[in-house]
Amino acid sequence: MPFFWNRPFFRGRPADARSASVPSAIGAASRHLPDSNKWALVMLFGTIAALYLARAILVPLAFALILTFVLSPVVALLQKSRIGRVPSVAVTVLVTVAAAGCVAWIIAVQLVEVAQELPRYRQNIHAKMEALRIPTTGPLGLAASSLKDIVRELSNPGPVQNRNQPPGSPRPPLPVQVVPQPADGWDYLRQLAPVLRPLGLMGLVLIFTVFMLIKRFDLRHRLFRLVGLGQINLMTRALDDAAQRVSRYLLMQLLVNAGFGVLFGFGLYFIGVPNPALWGVVAALLRIVPYVGTTVAAVLPIALSLAAFNSWLPPLLVFLLFAGLELIVSNFLEPWLYGANTGISSLALLVAAVFWTLLWGPAGLILSTPLTVCVVVLGRYVPQLSFLHTLLGDEVVLGTEAQIYQRLLAMDQPEAHAIVDRFLKEKSLVELYDSVLIPALSLVEQDRHKGAIETAHEEFLFLSINDMITEFSEFQLAHSSQTEGAAAESGPDERLHARILCLPANDRADEVTAAMLAQLLEHAGHAALCLPIGHNSPVDLLALIGRQDDVVCICALPPYAFPPARTMCKLIRERFPNLKLVIGVWGFAGDTEKAKARFERTQPDRLLTSLAQAVEQIQALIRPQAS
Repeated sequence: MPFFWNRPFFRGRPADARSASVPSAIGAASRHLPDSNKWALVMLFGTIAALYLARAILVPLAFALILTFVLSPVVALLQKSRIGRVPSVAVTVLVTVAAAGCVAWIIAVQLVEVAQELPRYRQNIHAKMEALRIPTTGPLGLAASSLKDIVRELSNPGPVQNRNQPPGSPRPPLPVQVVPQPADGWDYLRQLAPVLRPLGLMGLVLIFTVFMLIKRFDLRHRLFRLVGLGQINLMTRALDDAAQRVSRYLLMQLLVNAGFGVLFGFGLYFIGVPNPALWGVVAALLRIVPYVGTTVAAVLPIALSLAAFNSWLPPLLVFLLFAGLELIVSNFLEPWLYGANTGISSLALLVAAVFWTLLWGPAGLILSTPLTVCVVVLGRYVPQLSFLHTLLGDEVVLGTEAQIYQRLLAMDQPEAHAIVDRFLKEKSLVELYDSVLIPALSLVEQDRHKGAIETAHEEFLFLSINDMITEFSEFQLAHSSQTEGAAAESGPDERLHARILCLPANDRADEVTAAMLAQLLEHAGHAALCLPIGHNSPVDLLALIGRQDDVVCICALPPYAFPPARTMCKLIRERFPNLKLVIGVWGFAGDTEKAKARFERTQPDRLLTSLAQAVEQIQALIRPQAS
């Protein structure tokens, strides 16, 4: 008997067995890890290379896929009126193209009007440049000179006079020009290439979109067949989730950008900026391009206000208007709307924008958010790609218990206390113990038995948690009124009639949980006492149990909780056979009846798995004694 209490108890395999198994496990992992890492790296770089090399086809295909998500509800709505799928697709695409063409035509006409009005603002631009006292040398001076030349040419389309030539002097001779031969058809095509390339891209996107809208069900069935009939359920949920997230994101973006453009246009109208409707529409369209589009949308009306007005107040008002709207929308409205619809963290959105821009250029920047949504959904439903959801998703990766454990391992006690304080603002103390601190202690025990925690860190962990429990001794439960009402019904004599002794089964972690239980029982109005192990022998502990009406609760923490709890239970049952005995195996997720059978003939009266359950069951054990 004394041998059990004096020797180190490791809750399971002996120390030599564990130490022998750890190197073998590490060796086995080291043998398999390099091959899997190489294969993963090959797959990763192969996918990135394929995306880059096939960008000429994948970029219009991605745009077409996004348009398909947007137009599919409209096509489905038209189909309900018994038009047919092909006519519904034709009507939807024609209306969309016509609307986009009208908007583009109106913007082009308005931009031409703005360009025609620029010569009238030459005097204002010159006065502001003179007021700024821009230097005449260096890069800034060259830029200012170029801007002056542009303004001069807009106001007077004749030849630009040399700035260094004194007035009245004869003009230099005209330079000799070599007139090239008339260009043939191929030369004209080469000159039109910058215009034809975007038109070809738009045509390819349109063709892909029409094909996807018409053959939507056929493409979906082929995809199911490709992944296998056994994955139909998984792929159905993944496709529905991706479609809903992308559609909601695009709809929210459309509404937000439209609202931004309307407010910005009205603000420019009241300030007096020319063509306010144009800049409102341009701002709404450019905000589709993340980060870059917002800057361009602000620069254009600010530059126009600098040229159109004599004073500095209108440009300042335009800047304040845009900055105020952007701060409100980007910091409050978009996180609230986009966060629930995309499921992507803010940092992941920024990284994804950089990645897709480097991969596909400006098109990748526009498509970065929808494409990342699809990648996150893929990581959510495909186990082999779950790391994508972990890296890019907006869900909290670490639970509260793991956060506290990590902070205490880093010896950052203030941050651990801050996490606990935030939890207690919404939950009760017993929930904190059951769902946060006890799981954190389980993580400590797992690493401690593996030998993965240094002694200094282990001491700091237990001291910090004990300090938290001591601070909570004066903590009032969130449902204190209900607890006081239950205590009043039972009466003060009933609560104080029996002592409740909380005994740790083996080590310091069990001792901490015993202190938690004793504290919660005291809050409930019971006479509870926590008996630390320390250097006490089993005889000393049993001597403290002096009455048969005491209730003893043995506290044990997994993963190696049952052997010491069973031994302690046997010792108490042999000396006090009629004693009310409770075993608390905190956080145990198995079958309690089967676990209770492991105690054989010395079974406890109750086997509990949570502190909240323990407080309730111990009260039920005390009331029959009082009656």
